[in-house]
Amino acid sequence: MTSFRGRRALLLLLMGIAGLTVALHGQAALPACSHCAEWNTPQAPFRIYGNTYYVGPHGLSSILITSDHGHVLIDGALPESAPLIAANIRALGFRVEDVKLILNSHVHFDHAGGTAELQRLSGARVAASPWSAEVLRSGGVAKDDPQFGDIRPVARVARVETLHDGEELRVGSTAVTAHFTPGHTPGGTSWTWTSCEGGRCERMVYADSLSAISADGFKFTRRPGYRGVEDFEKSFAFLEMVPCDILITPHPEASDLWGRMERRRAGAMPDPLIDGSRCKDLAEGAREQLKKRLAGEAAK
Repeated sequence: MTSFRGRRALLLLLMGIAGLTVALHGQAALPACSHCAEWNTPQAPFRIYGNTYYVGPHGLSSILITSDHGHVLIDGALPESAPLIAANIRALGFRVEDVKLILNSHVHFDHAGGTAELQRLSGARVAASPWSAEVLRSGGVAKDDPQFGDIRPVARVARVETLHDGEELRVGSTAVTAHFTPGHTPGGTSWTWTSCEGGRCERMVYADSLSAISADGFKFTRRPGYRGVEDFEKSFAFLEMVPCDILITPHPEASDLWGRMERRRAGAMPDPLIDGSRCKDLAEGAREQLKKRLAGEAAK
């Protein structure tokens, strides 16, 4: 029979482990993820346009941009998505080890959760905005993230470079430009590049999420040190002005990717993926959603 002193020592040990978990993640326990299984449904990889490919699971985008001297990967989806993304890259005939640069839209676990493992598999550089880079280096969830307390932590990434707004990053002949689009998180980043096919080049936009979603108690209008409304407006303005032939989003349904792909497979002409109005429409919808959110905050 365990003595009282032994039981007390065991209890203190368990309390210490629980306290360490809280300290590491800033949250008492991992929040539930009711959508994770659906998001991580396997998806056969496919060419979007030119040297741009979709390699993520069905519910979370991960984009591969290829060149003769290495590749760029944008977003790592969930932690459990990393093996699927790697397999999809190989299924297209490319090597994971040739991914030289990993980029991110925003550092939530459903878009950056697989980054650490994909970096380990490829040995790639990882680059992010200053706010996002700090979260990736430390792991967890930033306390000034609007969804702090509601979302799971991201794994710590060993080597993360910090980039600046408007910076162009190159891998071989591929040039990808960073555009800071905060709001959904303070470090949100959208990406632009050009892909060519059959002598025609299209301007690609990977637009970060712009939904005003938060944990209970967070107010975009009142949170000290967080420029929520001002940040959103900067991001809306970017989407309204950027040359945008093909729009892709971290959650593919936000840009109707699957609907457009179905119409493309059915032979619709012109190509349903090429639509210069998509970025402006995304900004308009996000602005209306923000207005409703702010009205709800004002009523409380």
